[in-house]
Amino acid sequence: MVIIYIFFPYLSNTVIGDPVEGQSLIGYLNAVAGFIMALTVPFMGAIADKIGRRKPWIVVSHIFLVVTAIALWWVMPDGQGLGLLVTFALLLVMIVAFGYSEVFHNAMLPSVAPRNKTGLVSGLAFSVGNMAAIVWLVLILFAFALPGTQDWSFLPEAPLFGVDQEAHEHERMVGPIAAIWLIFATLPLLFFTPDGDPSTNSILQDVKEGLGEVLETIRQAKHYANVGIYLVARMFFNDGMIGVLVFNGVYATGVFGWDSTAMLILGVLTSGSAMIGAYLGGLLDDALGSINTLKVAIGMTTVILLLLISIDIGVIFFVWQVGTEPIWSIPYYNSISELFYLILFQIFALFFVTGLSASRTLMAKLSPPEMATQFFGLYSLSGTVTAFLAPLMVGIATSTFQSQRAGYGALVLLMLIGMVMLFWVKEEQATVAPRS
Repeated sequence: MVIIYIFFPYLSNTVIGDPVEGQSLIGYLNAVAGFIMALTVPFMGAIADKIGRRKPWIVVSHIFLVVTAIALWWVMPDGQGLGLLVTFALLLVMIVAFGYSEVFHNAMLPSVAPRNKTGLVSGLAFSVGNMAAIVWLVLILFAFALPGTQDWSFLPEAPLFGVDQEAHEHERMVGPIAAIWLIFATLPLLFFTPDGDPSTNSILQDVKEGLGEVLETIRQAKHYANVGIYLVARMFFNDGMIGVLVFNGVYATGVFGWDSTAMLILGVLTSGSAMIGAYLGGLLDDALGSINTLKVAIGMTTVILLLLISIDIGVIFFVWQVGTEPIWSIPYYNSISELFYLILFQIFALFFVTGLSASRTLMAKLSPPEMATQFFGLYSLSGTVTAFLAPLMVGIATSTFQSQRAGYGALVLLMLIGMVMLFWVKEEQATVAPRS
């Protein structure tokens, strides 16, 4: 809700007020966040392996997420509320905290699912997450965004609880809503899942040994060559795929002028597609293997991105003029080009979440169980060490060519490089290297 569908588009088009400049600035923001995570994530994973327990780390990262998400309520246009500098600082902390939490969440996968079911469990987890997103997006849509804008009998006459649409409260409220949901969704994880055994050493000793483990792993890079190739490949394809999702809202609102209601509808539909894709992707993963599933997912998302950037107002496939006349009376997605974009993005969501799930499952299969968190720290690093690259490419290409299409399309190169590198990866579990 915050990054993809509502708040980032609101920030770009309403608070900043220029979709091209907004896309460029958001690109640079994500680039800085990626650089910070690249410097810190692998060490945190190794230290957590030594300390044993992952849940305390999750709690701390979630506290930062909750606080920063609530603060987004005070981000307003026209110089009111929090300024842009404070807003970007909050978002920077939020993105980094989310990246940290992912490391420890992912590292718990081998301990909660048998090896032959990790694909299914990973896929189900993404499905449940998208199901929750659908519920909240539908609630915001029908309780706060649509009332007062459409004369439909099933809608309230005005937004519930006095929400002021002119003050963009229906867009600003997504931060606090996400924070509340995060609190409740974290409780089952804390109370009903196993955690690692706590270390008997002092914190200082665990930190020292954890840092040593990272350096030792680097020295043993040749032993872990297969995992290394995979992680390098992931640097590229993950950066590209995440970039498509993150910048989709900013791109679509800039090209088509979609408002927050249109983005909410897009979010509901996309979350539904992602939920289906996560479940089917989990089944496909267990049937074809993680590496083959991942290749299919990256290939399809690359093709779809090329098709997405071929669309403009009244144009598809770059040159085919399809007109701008309304094709139905519904006030949303009522031109051929908009509807085509909407449908294509649903297909992208199917394969994107399939790839996301297969990527995590493959890491669980390749990693030595004794070093799960450290390797998932490196896994997260592979998604963050170049996490600045995709946003930076988007930002530079957008500002250089003054074109959102050029910026968005730059992501194709990253996805292609990552997919090609996967052909050198074998789906086999590594063993712990003998210490030198």
